[in-house]
Amino acid sequence: MGETWAIPGLDLHLELGSTRRTSSLERELRAAIDDGRLASGARLPSSRTLASDLGIARNSIADVYAQLTAEGWLEARVGAGTWVSERAARPIAAPDAAAIPPTMRADLRGGIPDASAFPRRAWIAAARRAVLDTPAAELGYPPDHGSMALRATLSDYLGRVRGVVATAERTVVARGFGELLSLTCRALASTGARRIAVEEVGHEAHRGIIRAAGLAPVAIPVDAGGAVIDGLGDVDAVLLTAAHQFPIGVPLSPARRLEVVRWAERTGGLVIEDDYDGEFRYDRRAIGALQALAPDHVLYAGTASKSLAPAVGLAWGVVPERLAGPLVAQRRLSGGLADVLNQATLGRFIDAHDYDRNVRRLRAEYRARRYALEARVAEELPGCRITGLAAGLQCLLELPSGVSEARVTEEAERIGLRLDGLRSFRLDGTEWRHRPAMVVGYAAPPPHRFDEAIDLAIRAIRAAGG
Repeated sequence: MGETWAIPGLDLHLELGSTRRTSSLERELRAAIDDGRLASGARLPSSRTLASDLGIARNSIADVYAQLTAEGWLEARVGAGTWVSERAARPIAAPDAAAIPPTMRADLRGGIPDASAFPRRAWIAAARRAVLDTPAAELGYPPDHGSMALRATLSDYLGRVRGVVATAERTVVARGFGELLSLTCRALASTGARRIAVEEVGHEAHRGIIRAAGLAPVAIPVDAGGAVIDGLGDVDAVLLTAAHQFPIGVPLSPARRLEVVRWAERTGGLVIEDDYDGEFRYDRRAIGALQALAPDHVLYAGTASKSLAPAVGLAWGVVPERLAGPLVAQRRLSGGLADVLNQATLGRFIDAHDYDRNVRRLRAEYRARRYALEARVAEELPGCRITGLAAGLQCLLELPSGVSEARVTEEAERIGLRLDGLRSFRLDGTEWRHRPAMVVGYAAPPPHRFDEAIDLAIRAIRAAGG
C-alpha cells in the first residue's frame, strides 16, 4: 500500500508492501532518487523520524540508509544527517536541438506591456495594507460580483479618469479580460443571442472565446474611422476597441460612436467596449469611454494588464442592468472567482493614487518610445511610415511596396525577434483591404533592450526587401 512520510520541507509518497517493508523501502528510495522525486542535495529525515512515520524499526531504517550510502545513492554527513548524493540523480537528457525554437532576443508584439516596469515596492506596500486591514469576515469566498470595496474604488476611478457612468453595484471584477468576455458571451447565449460582430482584425484568442460560448463571430470592416457600423447586420452584440482599435490604432469616429449607440438602442443589442489601453494617449487628452453615451446598452471592460502587468490577473466590467443577472449566473456556473487578497491589494493601490502615478510614469516612457520609433523609421526605412494614433502600446508600420509581412516575420524570427504582421490578426474569410504592415509593440521590451529590438526590426525589414 502507498504511504507518505511528512517532515519539514519534504513530503514523499512511497509504495511499501505489506510484507518485506524494509526491502520495499530500499527499492522505493532508490527509485525516487533515480527518477528525480528525491533531488540531488535533498536531506532525508532522521532514521528515528522515518521509523516513526512508517512503523518500521529504527535499526532497519539505519540499515537501508547504510546500504544506499555504500552504493553511492546517499551521503552521510557527520552531525548533519543523511542526504541524497550530488551525483546520484539521473541527469536530465538534453532536448533535441532541432526541436528548440531559436532564442528570442527581443519582443515587439502588440499589446504587451513592459513587465520590468511593474511597481514592485508600491504593490508590496499595498499588499501589506490589504493583509493587515482586511477583516476576517472578508477572507472567505467573495461575492459573485467581486469585492464590494474594490468595486466602489473602481467605479470612482473609472468615472474620474475615463468618464464611465459606474456604480459599485453595476461593476464586476473578473480574472482578466478573457474571463469577463467569456462570462459576457455565455450570458448573451443564455438569453438567446447567436451572433456577435467583431472588428475584422483583432485578437484570435477573443474570437476563440466567443466561439466557445456558442456564439458566431461576424467580421465588420475597419477603416480610417474605425469599425464600419453600418455593416453590423443581423447581430446581437458587437465587440469594439473604440478608443484605440487593436491593432490598427485608429479611434472610432464621433459619427460612428453615435451610430453604434443608436443601433443598440434601436435593436436592443449590446455593445462590448474593450478599453484595453484607453489611459495611454500621448498627443492630447484621452478619448472618453463610449459607455457614457448609453450606459444601459454598453458593457464597459477594462483591465490592469496594460497599466500594471498581466500577472495581476484582474479586469473589471461595468454592466448594463439587464445583463447583470445572467452574467452573475454564468459566474456561479463557471466556479471561478477572483481572489480576495489580490482584489484588496488593487483597491489599496488605487486608493493611494499609486495606480495614477504608475500610469503617468508609463505614459511618459511609452510616449518617448513611440516618438523614438517614428524618428528611426523616418531616418532608416525609406518607403515605410508609422500610422495610427499616438497612443497605446503598439502602432502600425506600413511596409514599402513589394515587401511581404510574412517575409518580415520570417526574417525577424531568424535573428531572434518576435514581430507580427497585420494580416495575422485577420478573421479568416474576410476580404483584405489593408496595406502590408507590421504591428510594432514598442512597449514590450525593457528599457535597456528597446534600442536593440528596434535595430532588429529594421534589419528584418531591410532583409525582407532585399
